[in-house]
Amino acid sequence: MTDLTTVRDDLRIRPATAADAPRIFENIGHWAQQNRMLVRPLTSIFENLRDFYIAEVQNERGDWVFAGNASLHILWGDIAEIRGLAVAEGVQARGVGRALVEACETEARSVGIPFVFAWTYEVGFFERCGYNVIEKSRELHPRLWSECLRCPFFVGCNETGVQKRLDGVPIPSNLPEPPAAQIPPGIK
Repeated sequence: MTDLTTVRDDLRIRPATAADAPRIFENIGHWAQQNRMLVRPLTSIFENLRDFYIAEVQNERGDWVFAGNASLHILWGDIAEIRGLAVAEGVQARGVGRALVEACETEARSVGIPFVFAWTYEVGFFERCGYNVIEKSRELHPRLWSECLRCPFFVGCNETGVQKRLDGVPIPSNLPEPPAAQIPPGIK
């Protein structure tokens, strides 16, 4: 995971610490209550804490305060998923979300992952970040389906898949085939 990155004088991105987990949980929970994202259990946040980044902005007193979170979860040798992207209320449209996405992309590049994917309700945001919509069909990477099968919202999911090919990252040629997920018939 990359170290602290100053994006602007008033915005920085850093790896999450254990002390951040309750705030990540609250932030995701806030947006999940508004049906803008899926909830993440606190246990899942702790179990995947190394995947998370924290955005902080400087307030009027010059203190650094929590502004959002996102995680990069590696699914296979050629694809990773951005999860838990949530910008704190009152900080939207200030570049926080984009900075978190860029931190995840930088991490993917650093470990040689050429594709980054997300399930989202905020399609327009991801499109502005260079992502393309992927139809829910059998053309999805098998590892994406295996993750979906564990989701309590799998049946009737209304999130949209988006994907981006990262420039300059070669597609590994020596990867074994990912295990095939058992995709129920009729899923589109």
